[in-house]
Amino acid sequence: MTGPGHGHGHRHSRWRPHSHDSGDRVDHALETSRRGVRTLVWSFAALFVTAVAQLGLVLVTGSVALLGDTIHNFADALTAVPLGIAFLLGRRAATRRYTYGLGRAEDLAGVVVVLVVAASAAVAGYESVVRLLRPEPVGHPWVVAAAGVIGFAGNELVARYRIKVGREIGSAALVADGLHARTDGFTSLAVVAGAAGVALGFPIADPIVGLGITVAILFVLRDAAKEVFRRLLDAVDPASVELAERTARGVEGVLDARDLRMRWIGHHLRAELAVTVAADLTVEAAHALAHQVEHRLLHTIPRLAAVVIHTEPSAGADRAHEAVAHHH
Repeated sequence: MTGPGHGHGHRHSRWRPHSHDSGDRVDHALETSRRGVRTLVWSFAALFVTAVAQLGLVLVTGSVALLGDTIHNFADALTAVPLGIAFLLGRRAATRRYTYGLGRAEDLAGVVVVLVVAASAAVAGYESVVRLLRPEPVGHPWVVAAAGVIGFAGNELVARYRIKVGREIGSAALVADGLHARTDGFTSLAVVAGAAGVALGFPIADPIVGLGITVAILFVLRDAAKEVFRRLLDAVDPASVELAERTARGVEGVLDARDLRMRWIGHHLRAELAVTVAADLTVEAAHALAHQVEHRLLHTIPRLAAVVIHTEPSAGADRAHEAVAHHH
């Protein structure tokens, strides 16, 4: 047989772009999920401490606004739970039923986070409207303001940490949870603004600021939902697709590269593509060339973990396509 034939496919996977050792690639997958879990543990601890500190001040002031913010922070600390479960599931090896593993559990956790952000917006809006209709007195407004500052600082630190690590390991769910923490920082700032208004003799300031914060949360909700649902629908950065095509075509012996598909599974990318090679190559030579293309792609595309490469001869591939189509 002198040509590779249309049906020759090449499948190869790597977990670490700069290593060809199977133990290393599993270690890399574990390391990224470990970083995710570590981020969640630390951010859970930070939010829990923030909420406990606020709870102590709620008992001093009797502020309903501050009580709402405190409950909110406790709830937000708990969004780490579904994400943590997803990261742990993502570590599991592929099985005969789940042949790609359970990396997409992360996307489901991202949906849970988006729903929690939506619920936050609903609660913030409801509380603000109720307080607008029935204003309530607040004692020690400056203590309330201090508690709001504590809430903002805790949430903003957690938000920056989650978003940074989420972008580094390619986790849309962790980025969404970071954006979520940022919205909660806004709610805490609303408590500060409301307390200042109360201190200056404008009790209505608290609910008005609350409504403004509800609108801010809705904008963040839009961004988080976009990030998570794009991932659910297999969206990838078009620049990565163009880079992969250019890289494949740049390998010596590759005449063309087409039909490129990419998708995220957990926080790793997988790809498949067809490359056209000289019709007179042996199967062995075509296989070696597919290896080269795969190696180059894994070194070039960030977070690419596996590639399936299909080789086609420069002449005769169309006849093979037609024969299969006619057969069906």
